[in-house]
Amino acid sequence: MRKDMDKALSRRDFLYRTGYSAALAGSAFLAAGVLAVASVQTGGPAFRVGWATVSITPDKPVQLAGQFHERVSTEETLYPCLATALALEGVDGAGRRAQAILVACDLVNVGREHVEEIRRRVARELPDFDVAMLSVNTTHTHTGPTLTAGVYKEPDPGVMGPLEYAPFFCDRAAKAAVQAWKARQPAALSRALGHAAVGFNRIATYADGSSQMYGNSDRADFVGLEGGDDHGLELLFLWDRQDRLSGIVVNIACPSQVVEGQRYLSADFWGPVREEVQRLYGERVWVYPMVSAAGDQSPRDLVRRGRGEPDMRSEPGMREMARRIVNGVRHAYDTAQSGRDDNPVFRHYIERLELPARRVTDAEAAEARKELTRLTASGDVQPGSYDAAMLRRARDVVERYEAQGSSATYAMDLHVLRLGDTAVATNPFELYIEYGARIRARSRAAQTLLVQLANDRGRYLPTRRAVAGGAYGSRIADNLVGPEGGDVLVEKTVAAINGMWP
Repeated sequence: MRKDMDKALSRRDFLYRTGYSAALAGSAFLAAGVLAVASVQTGGPAFRVGWATVSITPDKPVQLAGQFHERVSTEETLYPCLATALALEGVDGAGRRAQAILVACDLVNVGREHVEEIRRRVARELPDFDVAMLSVNTTHTHTGPTLTAGVYKEPDPGVMGPLEYAPFFCDRAAKAAVQAWKARQPAALSRALGHAAVGFNRIATYADGSSQMYGNSDRADFVGLEGGDDHGLELLFLWDRQDRLSGIVVNIACPSQVVEGQRYLSADFWGPVREEVQRLYGERVWVYPMVSAAGDQSPRDLVRRGRGEPDMRSEPGMREMARRIVNGVRHAYDTAQSGRDDNPVFRHYIERLELPARRVTDAEAAEARKELTRLTASGDVQPGSYDAAMLRRARDVVERYEAQGSSATYAMDLHVLRLGDTAVATNPFELYIEYGARIRARSRAAQTLLVQLANDRGRYLPTRRAVAGGAYGSRIADNLVGPEGGDVLVEKTVAAINGMWP
């Protein structure tokens, strides 16, 4: 691994020396193993930040993402779904300038094809920005529009489906990125750690070794939860040249899915978080949401089972989770006011990884074919139904089995940023929390922000224990990459982070 990192550093130094700045838009143009590092020579203050927020909420009914059955937003929007862009420009330890635009979206996920389209649109507007340095992440709200075609039936007349929503979304997200870049101003940053009990492990395990998502914990054979949780609230505060707070990056290990079954549009708990932060610190203070490794987490405590707190599938539960996050921010605010850095080391590193794919076994393929036979026997599977989703999943497994060959891989782009003493590292998965703990524990950075569901929809990435238990999230239909690939992701991410802290 040290040798691999030395090669990476050598490649990076070459890019710096030659002033490399990719003119091509999108990660599709990054060949496997090729590294890119932001390095452009510009004048002006050392560290500059820009913010922008646009609504990605359509003004008509839309198919919602996040459930196996179809839902359409038929009620009034509770909290608008937003795209929040954070533009960053600074210098590395050798005085070379680096750049990034991060875009957070209130959606369940985003496809690589959408990220590349956003980059193409941004490239037309920002010739001075290397669009390979743009990263898009999502909050995993289950009350946002779907971007994925073929999941539900064709939308009814007057209802927006993914083929109509996708260009609308890409246009709005690109506008947010462009506005943020053009709004860059001298800035400072500071970091703080808070705590908020928002995410909890959602997998119950039983005496026979089996596991079940949201399984009953009051059974006599319940032996515990499959994994841990992480109540750390990693916070990055951004300040303007007048020392006023301009925005907060909030990194928490929980998807925003309290009201996940509703039929309205909502950013879930990020909506009231934004409202309360702006009430406390000013209407022009942005919140940038990041979901840390949380593939096996949800905002529900399976042990207490709702005793002593609101229903965590309801709006009161959503507001309670927002209150916990804001309380964590308030508690950390005093710490964040000290240690501001207006000239932080800033580096942005990208590496194309080829992770070993999770292979479909003979037994898994046989089971999928059996399921196909069962579901198609009646010839009456209704589009948009639960059975239609199960049929699609079974077909996917069979197709993967027939196409996988002997060395199947999954390609992803790893973005790692250094912002002063803080590391930010992305991945496209619903990453089980164990992997996040392993990366954070081994990171040399004083603070490590992990960002899942970034730049592609990589599905769940479970642990070995999870695969053995067999709960939802760990089955072959749920995964493109398994534990072997998870180990590689950990090693590559740790190496990239620690390479910035030699």
